[in-house]
Amino acid sequence: VQLQASGGGLVQPGGSLRLSCAASGFTVGWYAIGWFRQAPGKEREGISCISAAGGLTYYINSVKGRAAMSRDNAKGTVFLQMNSLKPEDTAVYYCARGAYGCSGSMGDMDYWGKGTLVTVSS
Repeated sequence: VQLQASGGGLVQPGGSLRLSCAASGFTVGWYAIGWFRQAPGKEREGISCISAAGGLTYYINSVKGRAAMSRDNAKGTVFLQMNSLKPEDTAVYYCARGAYGCSGSMGDMDYWGKGTLVTVSS
């Protein structure tokens, strides 16, 4: 099982990024995928999750309305579109597989990918 996040970079406040999570080694369409982030000096937090079939998405309040998850199970890829980025969105972003769907608990994520750094700065 492998997951790899990509698409991070330096973006100005108000800008947008689309992060990708490439998943392999398992039947991607059977599992929920979550996005998490860890800002410097802070604990890792879950920010969004998409159900296995893609019909349900969940977001924390701080990104609701600015973030949108989608997935292409045929290609084994999950996306996180982030708009209206703010300096406080600066963090390393990770994707992870949900062993029990979008449970909301990091402990229920059984595989994690390496992160991708998003820096929001002018």
